[in-house]
Amino acid sequence: MNENVEVVVVGGGYGGVTAANSLARRDGVSVTVVNPRPDFVERIRLHQLVTGSDDAVVGFGEVLGGNVRLVVDTATRIDAAERQVSLAGGGTVSYDYLVYAVGSGASAPDVPGAAEFAHWVSDLEGAERLRSALAASAASAASAPVTVVGAGPTGLETAAELAEAGRKVTLVCGKVLGPSLHARVRRPVARRLTKLGVTVLEGPGAQVTEVTRDGVRLDDGRELPSAVTIWTAGFRVPDLAARSGLRTDAEGRLVTDATLTSVDDVRIVAAGDAAVMTDLPFRMSCQAAVQLGPAAAATILRRIAGKTPAPVRMFFAGQCLSLGRKEGVTQFSYPNDRVNALRISGRPGAGVKEIACRFTLNKLVSGARKASSRASHGDSTDHLESPQPQHRTTPSNT
Repeated sequence: MNENVEVVVVGGGYGGVTAANSLARRDGVSVTVVNPRPDFVERIRLHQLVTGSDDAVVGFGEVLGGNVRLVVDTATRIDAAERQVSLAGGGTVSYDYLVYAVGSGASAPDVPGAAEFAHWVSDLEGAERLRSALAASAASAASAPVTVVGAGPTGLETAAELAEAGRKVTLVCGKVLGPSLHARVRRPVARRLTKLGVTVLEGPGAQVTEVTRDGVRLDDGRELPSAVTIWTAGFRVPDLAARSGLRTDAEGRLVTDATLTSVDDVRIVAAGDAAVMTDLPFRMSCQAAVQLGPAAAATILRRIAGKTPAPVRMFFAGQCLSLGRKEGVTQFSYPNDRVNALRISGRPGAGVKEIACRFTLNKLVSGARKASSRASHGDSTDHLESPQPQHRTTPSNT
């Protein structure tokens, strides 16, 4: 490699961090991560933050290599022609290659009152606001009812966590409890929720049609009192790609080929929830992101070396659910992510989930150490920077 190559990673989640560390291990590659927060968020622990059993936050100094530059700001536009990212703070960052890893957040439900009165647990700020709202409701009445809307993994874990903490919880599932689970695996989940005292509403009539300040209305006419309503039904991605004129699908995800490369620009490669491969769609998940990050890095490194990138190969093992701190369920799947009837439930299931969470974080820490092994001692101390307008000129590298 004859000249330094600048890579900008937009987003510091699981996909962005793993991509950045993989790239930073290579000589001649400088990596900058642009992220709106100064810390890494363990999104798979946000339901624990709500009840106080974990803070779900780790310093980027632990999970990013010391030779990775961190710019705390929000990307507002990608100018593919100029190879430049505009920032909310007024600065710009130039790149030779860009990793699009902006992640996902809570969906904006088309349900009256939901945006105004419901809370979210899909990002750090939403989880913190929810925790404060729960504390306020408990202060006024210990038995204040809580309603969780959505029975996917986030809804199941949040409902169980709150119920185990002593809250009166109703879980509004819609059509079915745990739609991503195998029918046989739903049984131990339902038993655990019953044991915790969660009221589960599913089937016809269990669709939310309105959220109010103090209740939820269902499509069969029932009205449920709710001091705090939590919306976990669905995710959306930021509109950065669409605002930047890049091709997206109907959900706003950046469209890529099988090498994770944008169909519009070979200099833009994606990792994580905010992109979709046209020939191999994948489930939005941490499990996908930690595979896609290194794969995105590999695509860029092969292009830098003048080689043809290889198609991405995804492997899924299943889904791990914590149902409170004492029990959980691990749903196994085939490598193509199709679930099967195999499971681990009860205390062992909770143990598997905790191991999975710790393993994921340890993997990031290990990646940071490997990247840092290339950095000098002086580089590793200058880790966090504020953006400066036009702080770098992009070298010509075609």
